[in-house]
Formats: sequence, C-alpha cells, structure tokens
Amino acid sequence: MTNRSKMVSRFGYFLLTIPVLLFIYLPVAWLLISSTSTRAELLTVPLDWIPANPSLQNYSDILFSGSEASDAAIVFKTTLRNSFVVASSVTAISLFFGSLAAYALVRIQFRFRKGLLYGILGTRMIPEISLVIPLYIIASQLRILNTPYVLIATYLSFTLPFAIWLMASFFETIPIELEDAARIDGCSWLETLFKIILPISSPGLISTGLFVFLLAWDEFFFALIFTSNEAAKTVPVAIAEFTGRYVVDITAMMTGGVLAALPPVILALVFQRYIVRGLTAGAVKG
Repeated sequence: MTNRSKMVSRFGYFLLTIPVLLFIYLPVAWLLISSTSTRAELLTVPLDWIPANPSLQNYSDILFSGSEASDAAIVFKTTLRNSFVVASSVTAISLFFGSLAAYALVRIQFRFRKGLLYGILGTRMIPEISLVIPLYIIASQLRILNTPYVLIATYLSFTLPFAIWLMASFFETIPIELEDAARIDGCSWLETLFKIILPISSPGLISTGLFVFLLAWDEFFFALIFTSNEAAKTVPVAIAEFTGRYVVDITAMMTGGVLAALPPVILALVFQRYIVRGLTAGAVKG
C-alpha cells in the first residue's frame, strides 16, 4: 500500500469517527452550556445555543443556597454528601469481602466451586424490581428505611457479586507459584492474600473499586423507593426532583448533572493508568 493510499485510508477512518465523537460529546457540551445559561435563554425560540452572558450563578445557587435556589436545590449539597458516603461505604465493603470470596473461589478446591461462581454472576441477572418488595419489607422491619444503611445494604446485593466476579478473573491471572512460595515460608491463606496477592493486584482492585463506585453512585431505583427525606436521599433522586408537577427547573437540573458527574470523572482521570492495567490484565494468562 502506497503512502497516499495510507493517508486516504486514515482520513476515511477519521471521518467515520466524527459522528461517534459528536454522539458522545454533544450531550456533555450541551449539559455544560445549559448549566451556565439562564432559564430565559433556554426557553427562547429559536434556541440560543451559546449563552449571551455565561454565568456560574446556577452553581452558586445550588452549592451556597442562593436566593433563586429551589427547595430541591437547597438540599442538593446534603444529597451529594449522602451519595459519597453510601458509594464509598459500598465500595470498601465490596472490595474487602469480594476479594476474600474471589480468592477462595479461585484457589481453594471444593465441590461445585465453578457452579457457585456462575451462580454469583447469575444474581446480576435478577431485575431490581423483583427484589424491591421483599427488601422493603425487611428494611421496614429492621427500621432502617430513610437511612443510608438501607441503601448500603441493598446496593451490596448487586455490587458484591460484581466485585467477586471481577476480582476472581484477575486472581486467576496471578501465577500460583507466588502463593506456593509464600506458603512454604509459613504464610496462611489469609496472610498470602493480604501480604502477597493484594499488593500486586492494585490495578485490579482500583478498576473494580471504580466500577463499583460508579454503580452505587448512579443507582436510582432503590434510592427512590427506600428514601423519602433529606437525611438519606442521593444525588440521582435529588436531580429527578428538579422536575415538578407544573414546572421543570431546567438550569438546576443541568447544573446538578454536572456536579454529580464530577466525582466519577475525577476518579477516572486520577486512576486511569491503573484502570487500563486492571482491565487488560485478565486478557493474558500467567
């Protein structure tokens, strides 16, 4: 293939990527533009795609409860804190118990080991709506409705199997000779896990932790059903409440969407090197 043919081929691939990039980034760009616009500008016909006087007043109203803030915007800071507490707790618990379970399923030989592993994965196929009634009854009897504890417990029902499956796939790529050498030196199963396996599994732990955090951060259905007050509501529920019966607070909704997206984006940027290593480690055996 000549150099000219290669250039034409590359240019063709570039043209094909443009619709994909527009599909991905235009909604994000419109979210940012809307969050710096006024309500009047967003309701004008024809629509002003670029605000005449971009302002951060919408962020000030939400974060500092400005004079134009709605009731939902005033409680947004509390829901942001609730989401962080719940997502962080779920991530820590899922990583700890998920690593223990995954290591046992991968390294300890017992009957029905593979079946149990596939059964754990199968729990991810159960629709959330089929679990909400029994979970609500249990939470009501335990008196944990409208608390962060009910969200942590219910989120673990789908994040823990996910963490177990991902960590099991990663542990399978670690040479068993490392563990044999550790046990020859007198290490128990738990000592081998915490002193040998987990330190070299940091890419897998970080990538798994980030995915679990995103699952818990973005979850809406359980948070809507099990919480009804400011003390336990999370960000997705707060953003949904910007839509009232007769009016939609568009600017607050867009601003809340930007603020809600910041923590996952920052985490992904900070740990992107570990995420790529963790996702590609399972592709190579040994």
